[in-house]
Amino acid sequence: MYNQKILLLSIFTLILSTQFCGAQNNNGIPQLVKTGGVTQLYVDKKPFLILGGELNNSTSSSIAYMQPIWKQVKALNFNTVLTPLSWDLIEPKEGEFDFTLVDSLIINARQNNMHLVFLWLASWKNGMSSYAPLWVKENYKKYLRVKIQNGQTQEVLSTLADANWQADSKAFAALMKHIREFDGTIHTVLMMQVENEVGILGDSRDRSDAANAAFNSPIPKELINYLVKNKDNLVPEVKKQWEQSGFKTSGNWETVFGKGVNCDELFMAWNYAGYVNKVTEAGKKEYPIPMYANAWLDQGTDPKPGDYPSGGPLARVMDIWKAGTTAIDIFAPDLYVSEYEERCQKFTQHSNPLFIPEMNSSDDGARNIFIAVGKYNAIGVSPFGIDHIKDAEKSGFSNSYAILEQLSPLILDKQLKHEVTGFVIDEKNPVITCQMGGYELEISLDELFGHKSKLGYGIVMTDGDNKFIGAGSGFRVQFYPIAKNSKTIIGVSNINEGVFKDGNWIAGRRLNGDENDQGRAWRFSPWQVGVEKCTVYKYE
Repeated sequence: MYNQKILLLSIFTLILSTQFCGAQNNNGIPQLVKTGGVTQLYVDKKPFLILGGELNNSTSSSIAYMQPIWKQVKALNFNTVLTPLSWDLIEPKEGEFDFTLVDSLIINARQNNMHLVFLWLASWKNGMSSYAPLWVKENYKKYLRVKIQNGQTQEVLSTLADANWQADSKAFAALMKHIREFDGTIHTVLMMQVENEVGILGDSRDRSDAANAAFNSPIPKELINYLVKNKDNLVPEVKKQWEQSGFKTSGNWETVFGKGVNCDELFMAWNYAGYVNKVTEAGKKEYPIPMYANAWLDQGTDPKPGDYPSGGPLARVMDIWKAGTTAIDIFAPDLYVSEYEERCQKFTQHSNPLFIPEMNSSDDGARNIFIAVGKYNAIGVSPFGIDHIKDAEKSGFSNSYAILEQLSPLILDKQLKHEVTGFVIDEKNPVITCQMGGYELEISLDELFGHKSKLGYGIVMTDGDNKFIGAGSGFRVQFYPIAKNSKTIIGVSNINEGVFKDGNWIAGRRLNGDENDQGRAWRFSPWQVGVEKCTVYKYE
């Protein structure tokens, strides 16, 4: 019966693939394009903004279990689903591959007008190795494990064993070859995440015999050459650690970076970067779509490497990962911490494109995405555990994504021109200012009839001379001349609320009187999330 199901799915797959074959040009495969300092994701030769959501870890492991999920995520206004692919399920026996689940996910995504980002859960997931197949787990003498303090062996694959990355690479290459053959002309699959939140937990570094030998050996020349070449532009944490030794360019890890857990973290970052790079290179040889590595962030009070996965692609060790990887396109934060904007900024160092594959699915998260997309030019965002969001109408993400879907062509255009900003304001930070379209904009919490908003969030961009487009809730915008000694006064000429449908503006109410503070402000009601157009004029 199971073989019958596989045969039927294979036939359906062939029919569907034939229908779509030739629909898109192979040159339109997903890729990252950098224009004027801004990197965007292009799909079918057009910029694309990922309004994504990540499923819980085990949801997509069953074709039947996934069926009602598609309707649910579609109602939440997602255009992309992020979901794991397990090495264990794809290569249950060494050298024997089963892509039935992969094909089903791609087919169902197409049927629901969705894209996919696949998460390759293989050697590591959350620092552990639970997704490796049994034939790897059982053969621990070939596929070596990590050891931490006191010689304790962990059920975690070591970065220092060639057999480990070679087995992972072969499986990932086979997967990418299949995705190219199955989806290479349709481009349902946008990107690949390689591994998940890598790093050592419970200690600052691997202390196996192989790791100790590498730690006490001279630092690789490739890393030293990178550090010397980029000395003036290193991230602060790496530069500070290197500076403590007087910027030495030879010696073992402790000689160059000093003793302690921070040195251990840099050592692990180098080794994880090299391993992940080998796996990624193998996959890209088969199908070179964008690939990223995601990071479990340091958080809490005074966190130490090992409290969070030591060696993962955090912003604090970005230079080590950049030196060790050529194939990874993005270092991506799993952003659950409260200092959302600060982490967005850190992960845009070295022109790293911002992509947030995991974040809170709460209303806070639904507001914060305007910062990522509007201020830091994110190529996409994605709350985690979206299959637990049951009531689409009450979901903050559903509302925010509905707005961003309308505005995405404009946002992508304005990102390139640096004519867009996104923000969240509250009672602790009630006012922000920015310059745009030849004016200084003061964005603050709104107040109407004594009712002051406690939260405001949204996005604002130019729409031509003296014209602006905005979306959000609970804020007001006032306009001022950029020159501080100017006597010019900026008035609000008119405001229209409305919607964009298929790229066309459909105007609704003309807002005046109380709704624009008698012509003194551009206002967004705290009781709804809306889109508005505003025109201003000057007088003295």
